[in-house]
Amino acid sequence: MKRLVAVALVLFLAACTGSEPAPPPTPSTTAPTPSATGTTVFGAHWDWNRYDAFQPYLRKLAGSATYHELTWCAVERQQGQRDWTAVDQVATRSRDLGITLHLKIRVGVCWATGGTAQYTRGQANKTESAMPRDLATYKGFVDAVVRRYQPYGVREYAIENEVNAPSYWAGSTADYTKLVEAAAEAIRAADPKALVVDSGISSVAYGMGVADRLLRAGQQDQAAQAYQRYFQRRIGTRGQKIPADAAAAMSVPENVRSLQFLAATEALLDRKVVDVRQVHFYEHWTAVPDLMGYLSAENPAGTPIEAWEVGQFWRTPTGDDDARAGEMVKAVTQLVAAGVREVIWLPLAYNPNNRQGSEVRYGLLDPDGAERVAGRMMADLATAARGATAQPVSDKGLRGVAFRRGGESTLVVWSDGGPVTVPGGSGVSGAEVGKPPSTGDVKVTATPVLLRAAKDPAAILATARSG
Repeated sequence: MKRLVAVALVLFLAACTGSEPAPPPTPSTTAPTPSATGTTVFGAHWDWNRYDAFQPYLRKLAGSATYHELTWCAVERQQGQRDWTAVDQVATRSRDLGITLHLKIRVGVCWATGGTAQYTRGQANKTESAMPRDLATYKGFVDAVVRRYQPYGVREYAIENEVNAPSYWAGSTADYTKLVEAAAEAIRAADPKALVVDSGISSVAYGMGVADRLLRAGQQDQAAQAYQRYFQRRIGTRGQKIPADAAAAMSVPENVRSLQFLAATEALLDRKVVDVRQVHFYEHWTAVPDLMGYLSAENPAGTPIEAWEVGQFWRTPTGDDDARAGEMVKAVTQLVAAGVREVIWLPLAYNPNNRQGSEVRYGLLDPDGAERVAGRMMADLATAARGATAQPVSDKGLRGVAFRRGGESTLVVWSDGGPVTVPGGSGVSGAEVGKPPSTGDVKVTATPVLLRAAKDPAAILATARSG
């Protein structure tokens, strides 16, 4: 067994090359780097083609983080001729919004790799990545990326994306390990303060990891229960790849590959080739403790965890916006309560033109940028977390997270059982997340509420009573 991530996790689980244009001049201001503050941030990932519609809302997320994916084969379509225009625009706009930008550096398939792409997706015709023919040339490109975007405040670089999927990575685990080692060397040489991030193994693969760990420990019943919680909205959605039985799932070739890449990623973390663990999670909020239990056992001590992709997979969604928004709050607050220091929601807004035909992944905004209930809630969370530290809440029948900033606290909580009342006149203001606060009695039920007061979290909880 590997070491525990942090005390926060324990508390949580107990409760539940060629010439090119010169880089831009160093800007006078850069977005704050969340990881440098020791605080937690909530952000989102969006379609830059709809930036104008989203800009008013994005300003509410100032101080948060987002990521952008750049591909070597797209930036340098012909060897020695690099076009940074699109990425420069993203970096400039992110900085102007006050949002920290992370970059995912992908290779793609082109002259740099040889071969022909087997997978094409999206309007940008993105492909899988293949192993570069020459790692020295690859390192030169990575060096150029880091030196160009360091002045914009970029400090974190992920190597590839979800390499457990053949549609993203065509090579072996050994190839990926060599790629990360080469990239990490180039990143640190270009910017000693930069952080290397893993590819972000897929949400489904993490679910397989959760079940596999328990099965290998001989905990068949616990594995079956965790598997059902994690995949309650996935079973049957990918043919036989996610069967109802946890043990049977472990022999499915796609899942075997996922476990192999998960292990390769953890080996890179153990050897400190990678500095930050990137988590993707799109499942039901009740599966967060199972995920964090896995991470507490398998993550090297002191290694930060950031959730660059968090969302809500729901093939045939039911319920209204209030219900789906409430689920969003419960998922993201449980992650930060357990020590995850960044949570980036994906997508910011639903794209009605996607090929799936329904809103399988829930957006915070409507396609035109209008705020949904979930958008208002996320803005509240971003405000509460900005510049604050986070700690888990599990007391008086309440579950959630407390944010502390100076002498003030903001609690985001819901009731696991019967209603809990926070009386008016106690110096605590509160309301359902996303709604205006009130100084009267606040009844906490299964719907998340936000409690604020100029006192510590324990003093706020002391005012709560059942009924």
